[in-house]
Amino acid sequence: MVFSGIYPIDGGDYPNLREALDKLRLSDASLVYEPETSAALGFGFRCGFLGLLHLEIITERLEREFNLSLIATAPSVVYEVTREDGLMQVVTNPHEFPEGKIKDVAEPIVRANFEPEGLRRDNHGALPELPWTMIDMQYLGEDRVQLRYELPLAEIVFDFLTI
Repeated sequence: MVFSGIYPIDGGDYPNLREALDKLRLSDASLVYEPETSAALGFGFRCGFLGLLHLEIITERLEREFNLSLIATAPSVVYEVTREDGLMQVVTNPHEFPEGKIKDVAEPIVRANFEPEGLRRDNHGALPELPWTMIDMQYLGEDRVQLRYELPLAEIVFDFLTI
């Protein structure tokens, strides 16, 4: 899931935002949210979405159908951080990152298939340098190739549309 904080511009609209999210949740079981407080933005909700399009649709519906003026924070993904002492913590916000020595940080990984246009047997090395792991490449015809990658979900959230 992709997470984003949603806050009303007018702090007095917080109860209205809660009620609107409750109503949207009735017709959208994939929407998850929990109360969140920000020193800069006040009271709001940390919401989980199936992707950027889902985030955009929900915020648009909240504004249009419930007459709310909202601020949405930059989307992020959930990381699992394991400290040296073995304690594992789920981090949905950079402010939650634990202090002390870190043993491991696990992030959500996506397996994706691509069929780039114009990619032929003789020029597959022309792909941009990306922090992805190629699983395999399969030729589907003389002028078609399918590339299978594993990539961090955060790459899709932040940089995917810019490649």
